[in-house]
This record gives sequence, C-alpha cells and structure tokens, in this order.
Amino acid sequence: MRQLATFDARDSAPTILTASRILPVGGEVREAQAMLTHRGLIIAIGTLADVDRAAADAGLQPDRVDLGDATVVPGFIDAHAHPLMYGQMLTWVDISPEKAGSIPEIVELLRQASQKLPAGAPLRGYGYEQRNLAEQRHPTKEELDQVSTDREVYIMNASGHGGVVNSFTFAKHGVTRETPNPEGGEFFRDADGELTGELSDAACNVLTGLHGVKIGHHGPNFHLGDEPEEHLRQMRLVQREFLAGGVTAIGDAQVSKRELETYLRFAGEGEQKVRVSMYFLSHLLDQVLELGLTAPFGNAMLATAGIKLYADGTLGGWTAYFPDGYVGDPCRTGQLYHEPRDYAELVAKAHAAGLQTATHAQSPIAIKMVVDAVEAALAANPDPDARHRIEHCGLPAEAEVARMAELGIRPVNQTQHYYNWGEGVEQAIGTPGERFNPLGEFRDAGVPMTISSDAPVAEPRPLEAIQAAVTRVTRRGAKLGPDSLRITAAEALRAHTLEGAVSIGREDELGSLEVGKRADFAVLAADPLSVDAATIGSIEVLETWVDGKRVFAGDR
Repeated sequence: MRQLATFDARDSAPTILTASRILPVGGEVREAQAMLTHRGLIIAIGTLADVDRAAADAGLQPDRVDLGDATVVPGFIDAHAHPLMYGQMLTWVDISPEKAGSIPEIVELLRQASQKLPAGAPLRGYGYEQRNLAEQRHPTKEELDQVSTDREVYIMNASGHGGVVNSFTFAKHGVTRETPNPEGGEFFRDADGELTGELSDAACNVLTGLHGVKIGHHGPNFHLGDEPEEHLRQMRLVQREFLAGGVTAIGDAQVSKRELETYLRFAGEGEQKVRVSMYFLSHLLDQVLELGLTAPFGNAMLATAGIKLYADGTLGGWTAYFPDGYVGDPCRTGQLYHEPRDYAELVAKAHAAGLQTATHAQSPIAIKMVVDAVEAALAANPDPDARHRIEHCGLPAEAEVARMAELGIRPVNQTQHYYNWGEGVEQAIGTPGERFNPLGEFRDAGVPMTISSDAPVAEPRPLEAIQAAVTRVTRRGAKLGPDSLRITAAEALRAHTLEGAVSIGREDELGSLEVGKRADFAVLAADPLSVDAATIGSIEVLETWVDGKRVFAGDR
C-alpha cells in the first residue's frame, strides 16, 4: 500500500546560517545575524556568538552556511491561492499584458500556438485584462475565429471568472443567440442580441461541465479538468513558481475532489516541497462533517484548514454584487451566490462544528452579508478565536470594518489586484474604487492584515505585493487613493508572513523566525525595509529554504 510521504526534515544536518541581516518578524529578537537550525527547526537565533554558544550547549557540530550580503526573512505565507488552477494556466498560452497589449497581439500569439497543436485539440489562453488592452474591451468571437474555425478557442480573463470563446466553441456546445443565460452566469450579447463570445461564471459550464461549482452549488465553475498525470505536471510547474517567490506555505482557497486527489498523489510520491493548508468548497461541507474533519488534520506539509464559501463575484469581471449597476455598465449588476439566509445557515453549520470559514466577498453588500452571518454564528456559539476570514474584502463599508475588528474577522487581501488593474475598479464602480483593499483602514481599526496573491489572478510574488501595499501605485503608475490607505513596509512584511500563518491557523510553527518554529525562510538580495519602496518588488529572491533545507536557488 502506498503511504503518504512527506518532506522529511529529520535528515537536515545542524546548520548555522549567517547573513548581513535576519528579520525574524515575530518574537523577542528584532534583528539577527545568525540562526541555528536542526531537524527542520530553529534552535537559536541572534548574534553569531549567541548561536555558537547554543550549538555548543546542545553538543552539536553544525555545518556553516554564509549567505553573505543578503537579508533573510520568514518564508512567505500565501494564504489565498489556487495552485492547481495556476498550474493549468502555466500550460496555456500566456496573453497577459506583458505579452500582449492589444487584441491583434493576442490573436497572433494564439495563432502561433495553434500551429503547434494536433488537429482538433482545444486552444486555451490566459491572462488578458480588457482594461489593460489598447482597445479597452474584451475580444470578440469573430476575432478569435481568426485563430481557428475548427477547434475550440477559449481565453480566460485574468479574474478567472470568465472569458471569450470562438464561434466553433458555441456551435459545438449548442449555444445560440436564443440560449438563455444560466442562473449566475451570462452569455454576453451586443445591441442586436448577437452573442459576442464573452461568457462569465455559470455560463462557463459549457467548458467545464454541468457538475462543477456554480450558482446554487457554492461558487463559480472555472476549473477545467485534465488527466491526473497532467495535473501532476502542472503541480510541478507551479510549485517552482511559488518557491521562486520565496513562498513556503499556501492556503488553497478552493479545494474540490480534483485538488485533493492531486495533492495526495503529489505528496505521496514525495514531490511536495511547499506546505499546503486546504479549504474545502462549501458544497463539500456535509462530507467534511461526516468524515469528522473539524479539527486540524494532516501533517506538516499537507493539512486541512476550513471551508471556502462565495458571497458574490469578482470586481475584475464585473460580477461582484452592485444591484444598482456598474458605473462602467449600468446593465451589469453582478450577483450573490446565496440568499443571505441560506448563506448564514452554511456559516452557522460550519462554525458550530468548529470549522474556520473563508468567504469570497468584494462588494459592500456581500461583505455585510458575511459579517452579519459571522456575528449571528458567534452569538449562537461564542468562540473568541474562530478566525473567520473574508477573502479579497475589496470594498468594505467603514461600519463593517469596525464590526470586523469586534468580531475577530480576518480579511485576506491581494494588493497585486490593484497593482495590476486598480484603475479598472474605478472605471467599473466610480471613485469608491480608490478604496479597493483599504489596508490602512484595517490597521487603524485594529483589524489584522493578511496579504496573499490569489494566484493565478496574480503571480505569487510577495515582494511585488508588499511594494503595492506600501505605495498603492499601480503597474501603470497611477496612485490609488489617499496615503491613509498605505501601510509601512514592516507592516506589509508581517502581513505576508506571520499574519498569513495566523490566517491559516499555523502561527505556532510558521510565519516568523523564532526558536521552536520550523526553519522556513527566504533569502533576499536586499532588505525590503530599507530600500526605496518603489523598488521592493524588484528585489531578487536568491534562495528558499523549507525545514532547514534549500529547496530553491536562483542564479547566485
């Protein structure tokens, strides 16, 4: 019988690491120059003399690694990401802004890729964001028909909640101008009622299958199935991307049977190097309860964490819930994924069993629905350390921010969202969009801040996310909102390390460099707390270590 293997730290030799600066982030030591690790744990941290003395007292004869003029920080915690989906995107055609700035450039990239595919094989692309294109709009099915008229062509929007298909795809799946929109999704049409090629959320079921996650089934359906061997290949690709960014632990914010099976096999074959805490989708809540997975379960590399829910859609795809319509398109209102009463029942059920919930919510109305539900659940079953999460939490009303502080709700934000397309949020909903991800307001209200990537919506590049949090300057150079929304580099570093560990419930072992914690850390070419804030994102990650072992090394 195959046993579940884990990354074994027991063969990690005792090691003294030295660097020009070590930033523990938490604990009594504010800054250090040396650290002793053994069997995957931190044994001592401080001056070299302190660490040498600790090694002698323990009877250890450690190896020595001098990291030179580098800065060591705790391994970054990416508390909200979609690794398997990101792995899929890495195998698709890259049509992100760095590769394609216009629709003709997208078409050309797809045409080149199409020539390399077997006849009839579907062609998929990922990463365009319509507001970053020269045309400031989505491509059309006719433009994708220039790529192919005899194979499926699908390009997914950077939001992950929809995209555009060619005419062949609609014909293959029987979608016509008379096809009604499914609940919770849309086949977009022009002024004459003709399909444009754009589709969102539940309408993506034509690609992903009717049994996926959708309205009434607890979330959008955006995972396309591949063969198990292909999923393993995707996990290998994506793991290196996380490690290259200095990420040592992930909260997978959308685990279904497909993800679980892939993780179990990946770990079982001894390939897993990044820690994963899994949040099962809420349509699996009854199965999770039936299996009794209501307390932390797993091992140091792969563990359960809680339940993922959806309140509304995405700001990037204009499916977050604004019932009065978007400024950019008054006909679009977005949607809620549950009626408030139904949603509150799900939260109450999970909370009563001791499960942490993590709910995707972007609009003020959706966020209030989450806060209301958590407040009711806590009133019925008090728990001062429930740590219920709101994922993204893009535009909370000030009143909800205050209630979040009172209730211990933890927002898990993605500052790269506004770095990549913050201007688009303002175009979508007007000037309130400048408050998108109001980290400064959270800090001032006493709400803990957690920063993550939401990969593949943004690449897992924590230093870029930290820069965005500190500057609130977008990729295009626009300043988003007043300085009061900014936070300091030290606060942002903590938000992507220790607070991330708290958000996934693992701060006792991860998130800071303290005695007794796991020796997970990133080696940086410069100190993010002392360089010009506008350059933090360009700092190179030289190495990444997990359990006292080097698992990634750049070009040094």
